[in-house]
Amino acid sequence: MPVWHSIYEDINDDNFVIISAAQDTGGEAAAGKIFDDAKVAYTAIIDEDHTISTLFNLVNVPSGVWIDEQGQIVRINEGTYAAHHKLGTFEFGSDVYVPALRDWIAKGSDSKYVWNPKEVKAHIIQRTPPAERAEPAFKLGVYFHRQGDEDKASHWWEESQKLNPDSWNFHRQDWSFTPAEAMRNWFKKVKGRGETPYYRPLELSEEK
Repeated sequence: MPVWHSIYEDINDDNFVIISAAQDTGGEAAAGKIFDDAKVAYTAIIDEDHTISTLFNLVNVPSGVWIDEQGQIVRINEGTYAAHHKLGTFEFGSDVYVPALRDWIAKGSDSKYVWNPKEVKAHIIQRTPPAERAEPAFKLGVYFHRQGDEDKASHWWEESQKLNPDSWNFHRQDWSFTPAEAMRNWFKKVKGRGETPYYRPLELSEEK
């Protein structure tokens, strides 16, 4: 987030807005300090219900959605880090996403990185019937978590993960409440994917 903050301040364009939405049922206690420490100048919210992930069919974080002045989605991607990162042998992020974003800010609809409506539709994940049922199952987990009934919360979160095993947001949210096991669970699931990448390719022309 500090990197995105510096980029936002550098762009300094009244016609460009960043809205950062933490998908975290843990709420302010879990995500608030991250925003506070980063001291971001752009809009930052905590989405305890994962409503935004549901609306845009997002299954991983960070994901970026470009929305133009007419309210139309012109690009949607997973793995939208501001820079390339490395965690042991695991590499993630890219140095090409921000230049593409800057190009769109400068050129608008003339940017080569803008997708037409057909391309946007093709890149929005289409939920299967079981994945559709996973959404209310997950939100039942959120409800019972707020009521302090962790057994029922865990049951519905596990059910949502069975119905939509491709949703890393569901997995990571569930694991966040057992931090001692979270990293082990994550690495195990990543390893089980074999050659399938953790994030879908950005599909940017300069991407290596």
